[in-house]
Amino acid sequence: MAFWWPLIVLGFAFLICKLLLMLIPPNVPSIDVYAADVLDDGNQTKENYIYIPRRGRAAQTDRVRCYEPATMKYLGDFAALTSDQVKEHVADARKAQKTWAKSTFKQRRQFLRILLKYIIEHQELICQTSSRDTGKTMVDASLGEIMTTCEKITWLLAEGEKWLKPEYRSSGRAMMHKRSKVEFHPLGVIGAIVSWNYPFHNILNPMLAAIFSGNGVVVKVSEHASWSGCFYVRIVQAALAAVGAPENLVHVITGFAETGEALVSSVDKIIFVGSPGVGKMIMRSASETLIPVTLELGGKDAFIVCEDVDVPHVAQIAARGVLQSSGQNCAGAERFYVHRDVYSSFVAQVVKIIKSVCVGPPLAGKYDMGAICMPGHAERLQNLVNDAVDKGAEIVGRGSFGNLGEDAVDQFFPPTILVNVDHTMKLMQEEAFGPIMPIMKFSSDEEAIKLANDSIYGLGCAVFSGNQRRAREIASQLNCGVAAINDFASNYMCQSLPFGGVKHSGFGRFAGIEGLRACCLVKSVVEDRWWPYIKTKIPKPIQYPVAENSFEFQESLVETLYGLNIWDRLRVLVNLLKILSEKNSTTKNARRN
Repeated sequence: MAFWWPLIVLGFAFLICKLLLMLIPPNVPSIDVYAADVLDDGNQTKENYIYIPRRGRAAQTDRVRCYEPATMKYLGDFAALTSDQVKEHVADARKAQKTWAKSTFKQRRQFLRILLKYIIEHQELICQTSSRDTGKTMVDASLGEIMTTCEKITWLLAEGEKWLKPEYRSSGRAMMHKRSKVEFHPLGVIGAIVSWNYPFHNILNPMLAAIFSGNGVVVKVSEHASWSGCFYVRIVQAALAAVGAPENLVHVITGFAETGEALVSSVDKIIFVGSPGVGKMIMRSASETLIPVTLELGGKDAFIVCEDVDVPHVAQIAARGVLQSSGQNCAGAERFYVHRDVYSSFVAQVVKIIKSVCVGPPLAGKYDMGAICMPGHAERLQNLVNDAVDKGAEIVGRGSFGNLGEDAVDQFFPPTILVNVDHTMKLMQEEAFGPIMPIMKFSSDEEAIKLANDSIYGLGCAVFSGNQRRAREIASQLNCGVAAINDFASNYMCQSLPFGGVKHSGFGRFAGIEGLRACCLVKSVVEDRWWPYIKTKIPKPIQYPVAENSFEFQESLVETLYGLNIWDRLRVLVNLLKILSEKNSTTKNARRN
């Protein structure tokens, strides 16, 4: 007992010291980021409102023009970069990366702390910028932009270095005298082409992984959210400057298809978040230079509700899943399968919730949903609803509009619930990316699994059951990359987990260990364990010129190393030693003669 007391006291003292250290705030400097040009001072006049064509695809010009989706208020315009200009940005990042690759993890962690401090202290500014550029509400901006990014930063601070350090592996039986490891080196310049739905997080998500793993990064932002992206990069650049990072390590570029194609052809890896159609074009371009690609494409997530659930509770989660940010959600629930025993009560609950949802100007603060970012998308959503109704579906509930004002544009779409849907309808097959909830009955778990897997997409799913084991069993049979049990989209708040899909939802993963290491050159290294005392020596029978019994030697060596029966392995080992001794004897006799 006397032996254990000192250890217990030391352990207790260690815990106390660790707790006290946690109470001491870290020394993290503040940064200044110019933001006057993104603040809405309320002085805009009627002349500041510019409307763009509501139908058809706008012609590409040499400028990217940005508007508030809710009002079409002019925000600013940016150059649509040419191929040569993109290559200049990549070249600048490549030069800076060579210096940054030698930075310490201590320096990289300090960069993350400075960035985190700024985000926490400027939440309203970041959310308001996102809201103005994409039409989402402030609450949804906080949930999807701030919390997810803060979670990623804290995970990198806690575990990032551990997963980028050399990882030692088993050398196996044949190479037991060797030491084996995997090293993770930066690739160079990571290119990212990101979507408009979460402009802050979509920029920082690949950027943080790239920077922390020692890379430079060039991000092409969507032409639908360039205004906010060009502000957000200032925050990252200021945080990097505060830790002495080289200039030009990170870039945000703007433009259209030509800009994206030039980026793909110039970088060492491309990360793309967007549609399957564009994803295929990215792959074709990347095949020319054979760079690695991560694609996070469309989703048509299944939301399965079994009969043994708390219906009001699940209905509230379902409403959040489909309506978040006016359909601008990541891994959105777009197909709802509800057990026939609770179908009527579930529909009644979600109709009640949806009818209470109000659509209006997002910055007003009293609306549950804002505007839809992309011009013409509301018309596409209505076409999907019309197709479903024409084929027998029924609209049972819609949200209401708030005070949109006299100058309202057609980029608002009311949340809509449909029943009597089936898989012949486009709404159940095509990605909607909007606030539409189609609800379909099922009778058995097997039927729900079959319906959920009947899709070209495979991003995520959510399964609800009062029996958690049953929910896990259903989720395990769904062909998708992300699964939530008795919750929706909670995976994305666990930044230790990889994120990505299968089928037309893409491949590769970002976030988590997998996403971090995907920004690295993964190098296998083998060296002598006890150098220089024990070195690799080729056995005499297989030295050139090979001996007559060389194959017999190899047979015995394989069985000695890998035989299943220990006694057979020992027996063959004797024969192996005999072959070696015979060869040595023959060699000695030859030398004497």
